[in-house]
Amino acid sequence: MKRFIYLITDRNRNTLHVGLCSDLLKTLKFYSEMPTLFFDSAQQLNRLVYFEEINTEEQAMARFQTVSTYTRPQKEKMIRSVNPDWVDLTIGLNYETTVRMRPQLRPSVSAMRRAVTF
Repeated sequence: MKRFIYLITDRNRNTLHVGLCSDLLKTLKFYSEMPTLFFDSAQQLNRLVYFEEINTEEQAMARFQTVSTYTRPQKEKMIRSVNPDWVDLTIGLNYETTVRMRPQLRPSVSAMRRAVTF
Protein backbone atom coordinates (compact mmCIF):
# COMPACT_ATOMS: atom_id res chain seq x y z
CA MET A 1 0.00 0.00 0.00
CA LYS A 2 1.35 3.40 -0.95
CA ARG A 3 2.10 6.01 1.67
CA PHE A 4 2.84 9.70 1.35
CA ILE A 5 5.29 11.86 3.27
CA TYR A 6 4.30 15.51 2.96
CA LEU A 7 5.28 18.97 4.12
CA ILE A 8 2.51 21.49 4.58
CA THR A 9 2.87 25.12 5.59
CA ASP A 10 0.87 28.26 6.25
CA ARG A 11 0.63 31.21 3.87
CA ASN A 12 3.60 33.01 5.45
CA ARG A 13 5.81 29.91 5.55
CA ASN A 14 6.28 30.26 9.31
CA THR A 15 5.25 26.72 10.20
CA LEU A 16 6.44 23.57 8.46
CA HIS A 17 4.55 20.41 9.37
CA VAL A 18 5.71 16.92 8.35
CA GLY A 19 3.06 14.27 7.94
CA LEU A 20 2.53 10.68 6.86
CA CYS A 21 -0.69 9.42 5.28
CA SER A 22 -2.11 6.85 2.90
CA ASP A 23 -4.54 9.18 1.09
CA LEU A 24 -3.03 12.58 0.41
CA LEU A 25 -6.14 14.24 -1.01
CA LYS A 26 -8.27 13.11 1.91
CA THR A 27 -5.68 14.43 4.36
CA LEU A 28 -5.50 17.80 2.60
CA LYS A 29 -9.29 18.01 2.65
CA PHE A 30 -9.19 17.35 6.39
CA TYR A 31 -6.72 20.22 6.88
CA SER A 32 -8.98 22.57 4.90
CA GLU A 33 -12.10 21.54 6.83
CA MET A 34 -10.43 21.82 10.26
CA PRO A 35 -8.06 24.77 9.83
CA THR A 36 -7.52 25.55 13.50
CA LEU A 37 -7.40 22.03 14.90
CA PHE A 38 -3.63 21.84 15.33
CA PHE A 39 -2.63 25.50 15.19
CA ASP A 40 -4.23 28.88 15.78
CA SER A 41 -5.93 30.85 13.00
CA ALA A 42 -2.75 32.73 12.08
CA GLN A 43 -0.98 29.47 11.31
CA GLN A 44 -3.57 27.65 9.22
CA LEU A 45 -1.81 24.88 7.36
CA ASN A 46 -3.16 25.10 3.85
CA ARG A 47 -0.24 24.87 1.40
CA LEU A 48 1.18 21.56 0.34
CA VAL A 49 4.74 22.35 -0.69
CA TYR A 50 6.36 18.90 -0.83
CA PHE A 51 5.36 15.25 -0.93
CA GLU A 52 6.91 11.86 -1.63
CA GLU A 53 5.11 8.70 -2.64
CA ILE A 54 6.58 5.60 -0.99
CA ASN A 55 5.60 2.01 -1.80
CA THR A 56 5.93 0.23 1.53
CA GLU A 57 4.78 1.17 5.00
CA GLU A 58 8.16 0.34 6.58
CA GLN A 59 10.07 2.58 4.17
CA ALA A 60 7.52 5.35 4.65
CA MET A 61 7.80 5.20 8.43
CA ALA A 62 11.61 5.25 8.26
CA ARG A 63 11.55 8.22 5.87
CA PHE A 64 8.99 10.03 8.03
CA GLN A 65 11.17 9.62 11.11
CA THR A 66 14.19 10.88 9.17
CA VAL A 67 12.42 13.95 7.75
CA SER A 68 10.87 14.70 11.16
CA THR A 69 14.35 15.08 12.66
CA TYR A 70 15.49 17.52 9.98
CA THR A 71 16.12 21.12 10.97
CA ARG A 72 14.16 23.87 9.25
CA PRO A 73 17.02 24.73 6.82
CA GLN A 74 17.23 21.07 5.81
CA LYS A 75 13.48 20.94 5.18
CA GLU A 76 13.64 24.17 3.18
CA LYS A 77 16.47 22.76 1.07
CA MET A 78 14.43 19.63 0.42
CA ILE A 79 11.41 21.73 -0.63
CA ARG A 80 13.43 24.08 -2.84
CA SER A 81 15.00 21.13 -4.67
CA VAL A 82 11.61 20.25 -6.22
CA ASN A 83 9.48 23.35 -5.59
CA PRO A 84 11.72 26.45 -5.64
CA ASP A 85 8.82 28.93 -5.58
CA TRP A 86 6.91 27.13 -2.79
CA VAL A 87 3.86 26.82 -5.04
CA ASP A 88 0.82 25.11 -3.52
CA LEU A 89 0.84 21.60 -5.02
CA THR A 90 -2.77 20.91 -4.02
CA ILE A 91 -4.00 22.61 -7.17
CA GLY A 92 -2.12 20.16 -9.38
CA LEU A 93 -3.30 17.15 -7.40
CA ASN A 94 -6.92 18.27 -7.63
CA TYR A 95 -6.52 18.80 -11.39
CA GLU A 96 -5.03 15.32 -11.82
CA THR A 97 -7.91 13.63 -10.04
CA THR A 98 -10.54 15.49 -12.06
CA VAL A 99 -8.80 14.54 -15.30
CA ARG A 100 -8.68 10.88 -14.26
CA MET A 101 -12.33 10.84 -13.18
CA ARG A 102 -13.63 12.79 -16.17
CA PRO A 103 -15.87 10.68 -18.39
CA GLN A 104 -14.86 10.03 -21.95
CA LEU A 105 -15.69 12.99 -24.12
CA ARG A 106 -15.78 10.94 -27.31
CA PRO A 107 -17.37 7.56 -27.60
CA SER A 108 -14.97 4.81 -28.54
CA VAL A 109 -14.72 3.65 -32.13
CA SER A 110 -16.18 0.23 -31.28
CA ALA A 111 -19.21 1.87 -29.66
CA MET A 112 -19.74 3.97 -32.76
CA ARG A 113 -19.54 0.86 -34.97
CA ARG A 114 -22.12 -0.91 -32.84
CA ALA A 115 -24.43 2.09 -33.10
CA VAL A 116 -24.31 2.01 -36.88
CA THR A 117 -26.28 -1.00 -38.04
CA PHE A 118 -27.25 -1.83 -41.58
